Amino acid sequence: MGHMQDLSRRAFVFGSAAMAGGIAFGSYNAAEAAAPAAADNPLTAGLGPNSVTFNPWVEISPEKITLIAQHADIGQGVGSVQPIMIAEEMDLDPGQFEVRFAGPSPAYFNTGFKEEQAPFLAADQSPAAEAGRAAALEGLRKSGLQMTGGSSTIPDTYEKLRKAGAIARETLKAAAAKRSGVAVADIRTQSGHVILPDGKTIPYVELAADAAGIPPVLDAQTRDPSSWRLIGKPMMRLDVRAKVLGELKFGIDMKMEGMLYASVKLNPNKGQPLKSYDASKAQSMPGVRKILEIKNGVAVIATNSWYAMRAADAVKCEWAPSVYPADQADHWKVLQSSFKPEFLGKEWRKIGDVEAGLKTGKRIEAEYRAPYVAHQPLEPLNGIGLVTDRGMEIWVGHQSPQFVQHIAATAIGLKPEQVTFQNQWTGGSFGHRLEYENVRVLAEIANQMRGTPIKLVFSREEDFLQDIPRQIALARHRGSIDKGKIVAADLQLASTAPLKGLLERSGAPSKDPDAQLAAGLWNVYYDIPNFRATTYEAQGLSPSTTWRSVGASTAGFFTESFIDELIHAAGLDPMKARIAMCNVPHYRKLLETLAEMSNWKGPLGNGRGRGVAFVESFGTPTAEVVEVTKTARGIRVDKVWVAVDVGKVIDPVNFENQVQGGVVWGLGHAINCELTYAKGAAQQTNYNHHEAMRMYQCPVIEVRGLENDPKVRGVGEPPVPPAAPALANAIFAATGLRIREMPFNKFIDFV
Repeated sequence: MGHMQDLSRRAFVFGSAAMAGGIAFGSYNAAEAAAPAAADNPLTAGLGPNSVTFNPWVEISPEKITLIAQHADIGQGVGSVQPIMIAEEMDLDPGQFEVRFAGPSPAYFNTGFKEEQAPFLAADQSPAAEAGRAAALEGLRKSGLQMTGGSSTIPDTYEKLRKAGAIARETLKAAAAKRSGVAVADIRTQSGHVILPDGKTIPYVELAADAAGIPPVLDAQTRDPSSWRLIGKPMMRLDVRAKVLGELKFGIDMKMEGMLYASVKLNPNKGQPLKSYDASKAQSMPGVRKILEIKNGVAVIATNSWYAMRAADAVKCEWAPSVYPADQADHWKVLQSSFKPEFLGKEWRKIGDVEAGLKTGKRIEAEYRAPYVAHQPLEPLNGIGLVTDRGMEIWVGHQSPQFVQHIAATAIGLKPEQVTFQNQWTGGSFGHRLEYENVRVLAEIANQMRGTPIKLVFSREEDFLQDIPRQIALARHRGSIDKGKIVAADLQLASTAPLKGLLERSGAPSKDPDAQLAAGLWNVYYDIPNFRATTYEAQGLSPSTTWRSVGASTAGFFTESFIDELIHAAGLDPMKARIAMCNVPHYRKLLETLAEMSNWKGPLGNGRGRGVAFVESFGTPTAEVVEVTKTARGIRVDKVWVAVDVGKVIDPVNFENQVQGGVVWGLGHAINCELTYAKGAAQQTNYNHHEAMRMYQCPVIEVRGLENDPKVRGVGEPPVPPAAPALANAIFAATGLRIREMPFNKFIDFV
């Protein structure tokens, strides 16, 4: 437990301190000297004769080349974009290598989290800010936290994977030079081969044993971007063909010899135990082998998942009541009473004299709300577990390998190192697979079925009922305008704390303020002379957790809607005012680009309206314009323009997909989705109760990626937060109705 607490507190407190015949290469050595012993190259384990490895990302055996993807693939393309960055430097072509997910190891610690951990605005590139990020990086390196999240996949790996590939390339050339007697300078590489001056080619796989016998070339230089063949070019994702043909095996597709199937019925009052149950009806149902009592419910073991789910439904249970309000109205009452000093999270930023500014000119006040929402990835929670006298092996798609080991081990009295984790392809996550409902339950079941592989699959309804949702949030904003300018903005937000909740369930509670609640609230880049951003952490509500874009998904809506209200009260144009107020040059360029893309020329009239919103999340500035039309059947979303500055676009095709997907996700949830409670249980238990945007509702989405940011940024989450406020602002422009609460369909119809 102590190790997990240290690991988590250092690595999770975002912003609060603000081979048989093989060889492996990489840049791991750069950090190796001061790395903990456990961070030794994990690829060395199990090496056979004639096998060798130098670091964690590249293996070459006489049979094949394997590139390691250190992050989990939750649909964002890790299994393609990460190996491509290595392949670029190694002169490998798609089809010349295999891809394998990394196992748990501190060697794969996530350097990308340093930006969120340091207590500085993303646009702050001052020496003090960079020193803070360097300190955060050192903490991350010591923690060894391996995690996928926070749109950090590309920021984490952009440099080190290219370096890993360069070291591999140059070491292979050195091995070829030693074998042939030719100078390294006269050797080149192409398409998985070393090429000698006489034109003779040697496949990399034939050089594995030679390369294993020489020191790796650690000072290898990465290629100049002007020579890139893959990075920055449109690519077909390596997993597309297998997915289209149904050949790719997700976690839910896995099978093992002798396997039995499990489904569960758990206390819908999240986190509370089972009081009693009657399984008499279920015991005689087809396919049922066993019915087991577990910590907070009942598990049915059967010969297939359908039999197990049907029998689980037939078990009658008496549950312990919820420890949070049973009904939804009382959740909102708790939030309303949370704007008090005892619930103060932190005053994150203060500029000027806010109280004096609020007394100047015309004062505007508004209250905004955002509900709980579910994650609902297409693939429900699942996993395979096998417990034997030697320990546990678990096959599951998850974003936090080390925490999976910890949670599973703790559930059944093992040490984390006794749990072997095998990561799987996952059919979506959106934050769901940062939680552990299926991991703990699977460990408990497999421990009672020792020696038999158990495949656990949650029914869709159980997946919804046990989902730890996005935070519920309420904002009370005040501002003032005078002489056509915004002179003050006092932004206050009360919410459940998603990151602290996740930490606590990970076994490492934190007392630090939850910095995710400030995302989209404090990082406002407008020239407002009197500005304050404060968060309050509500107590006693439903547990909440990270959800695609986390805090910015709610605070971004509140902030950019309120800024729009102030701009309107000042009689200004929403786009021109934002451009004029923006105080970061390349952010201003982003807004100017968006204005050019959308041909923004002011109000449209005739029942049509446009709204603009600009939110930076996870360091990535993203601005969107939504255009709507008021029709007899309701609001139609016609088109969306999106400009995103990520410093470097790795794959334009995947980039566009990520941005468009984020916009659809943000719009759909803003329009339709909320999770409510009655008698302690979630009322929405399937997609028909929590309906995202339908295809016929989906607008045309035009995307442009900019590369003006001095750093490489992630794009998985940042397109989400501006979607809701841009839509709300567009509806106001078209109808005069200012919507201050999600989902919007509570107040207006949509086509």
